[in-house]
Amino acid sequence: MWPILYLAHFAKKKINFIHLFIMGLLDGKTAIVTGAARGIGKAIALKFAAEGANVAFTDLAIDENAENTVKEIEAFGVKAKAYASNAANFEDTANVVAEIHKDFGRIDVLVNNAGITRDGLMMRMSEQQWDMVINVNLKSAFNFVHACTPIMMRQKSGSIINMSSVVGVHGNAGQANYSASKAGMIGLAKSIAQELGSRGIRANAIAPGFIITEMTAVLSEEVKAEWAKKIPLRRGGSTEDVANAATFLASDMSAYISGQVIQVDGGMNM
Repeated sequence: MWPILYLAHFAKKKINFIHLFIMGLLDGKTAIVTGAARGIGKAIALKFAAEGANVAFTDLAIDENAENTVKEIEAFGVKAKAYASNAANFEDTANVVAEIHKDFGRIDVLVNNAGITRDGLMMRMSEQQWDMVINVNLKSAFNFVHACTPIMMRQKSGSIINMSSVVGVHGNAGQANYSASKAGMIGLAKSIAQELGSRGIRANAIAPGFIITEMTAVLSEEVKAEWAKKIPLRRGGSTEDVANAATFLASDMSAYISGQVIQVDGGMNM
């Protein structure tokens, strides 16, 4: 009778039964995902959890969305915790990474996903619009990499994933600040890969194309149709498409891949 009692125990805890018996790609790993209360970051956090990773994620404030995300992650039977953090602040980031390391014991994967847009033509763009996007999108990545790499170096392993964009590869009119920040994420990943490869730390970037999120869902059907015409697969991508790429780069399946940019764009930017 004990197997029945054993399963009943886990059923009360709402643990996914599949993960009681099947090893996940990220079993035993702890991941940090910045800006993961919603959108692509949330999809990555959930996919990591489904593959067995414990997940710490950050957002500017811990609201109902963040709390619900914690519950969704924990449903996979892994540890999860949300941390309020201004990723663009160097000291704040150092403190939150130290807290995460204390709570989880290790940091194996860092996904620099936090990002915003403040679009506008260059001649009309304010200094504030420029600084805000660069700080949140790019400086935040520097802050987290700076805080996490000493931990990863002691572990002699780690995977850093910078969330870039196809506009970071080819630019986009009206998005000079956003494009510059996302191009910087690529350069940062390649530089980290060269500096820290001998310590067992890998760094790569993901460049999503037109992904259906809360941000893009507000666009008119006409605008979406125009975007689709530029995509060989003739559709926008899903957040899960990006999460799948992130899971591959976080796992040991990509153990010999570093300094690369994976474009998840349906072939838009060939």
